[in-house]
Amino acid sequence: MKDYDFDPEFEKLLKNLPVLSNFSSLEKIQRIRDAREKDGLLGAAADRDDVIKEDRMIPGRVGDPDVAIRIYRPKAASESLRGGVFEIHGGGFMMGNIDMMDAWCQKVAALIDVVVVSVGYRLAPEHPFPAGIEDCYAGLVWMAEHAAELGVDKDRIAIAGQSAGGGLAAGTALMARDRGGPALCFQLLEIPELDDRLETASMQAYTDTPLWNLPNAIWSWKHYLGADHEGDPSPYAAPARCEDLAGLPPAYISTMEFDPLRDEGIIYAMGLLAAGVSVELHSYPGTFHGSSLLAGTEVSRRGAEEIFGALGRRLKAK
Repeated sequence: MKDYDFDPEFEKLLKNLPVLSNFSSLEKIQRIRDAREKDGLLGAAADRDDVIKEDRMIPGRVGDPDVAIRIYRPKAASESLRGGVFEIHGGGFMMGNIDMMDAWCQKVAALIDVVVVSVGYRLAPEHPFPAGIEDCYAGLVWMAEHAAELGVDKDRIAIAGQSAGGGLAAGTALMARDRGGPALCFQLLEIPELDDRLETASMQAYTDTPLWNLPNAIWSWKHYLGADHEGDPSPYAAPARCEDLAGLPPAYISTMEFDPLRDEGIIYAMGLLAAGVSVELHSYPGTFHGSSLLAGTEVSRRGAEEIFGALGRRLKAK
């Protein structure tokens, strides 16, 4: 690894991070999935006493299989409707599951007093685009259509995602706008994966950074777009290619200094701003892709506080 100027608090933690590489085949990807399940990176969190969890299967797009979702409700009663968060996990389009964001979803439900719906979408390479994002869109539509049952104010639904989940969240927001779907009040895009072209300065520079780097990104897009893909992909797959960002919900976008995805997140934020969309952009120094998982560091704590603050402000009842 090159000598990156990481925050000193990460120094002792870096050696314990899993090495994510060898995504060249389904067999190798499955090995990584199995290893991450074993080491707990994708495992469910201990349940909180103040949150009720419920797993369901809901209908997918016509002709597609049912979609797994997990619903998180605050246990405390509420006399009024709550805001809602539709959560999409990360994993390079190839890994991850509902359990991966279980602790985060419970914390959001409890501390912000909202209902969270987390979606388990189909993964590449077994299911290339548009399978995953169609599952996400089906889940979002279901949440909006069942808002009353969930105790959710359908005018206060935000979409959230991390890494590839951030890219899927951005794509799903575009899809909702273009299809006349649910009217989102906010989009939370943490370290989003948005651009298949892999041409930004950060993408070209960070070839060996922890957890995510250029070689991993190359395989991620190859598998997500599919072996038979030709020409420019849909902006629903790669939102950075969208030429019209007007009419999208306000956004919070986070990027990390030594992350190959850094520049595409910043460029997307600038595009939203140019289109008249309100954006809060944070680029955290001394960090890398997924460093927010190391919650014991000051910069990670600060990032979490800012994200929870932004969500809370946007989902507050008017």
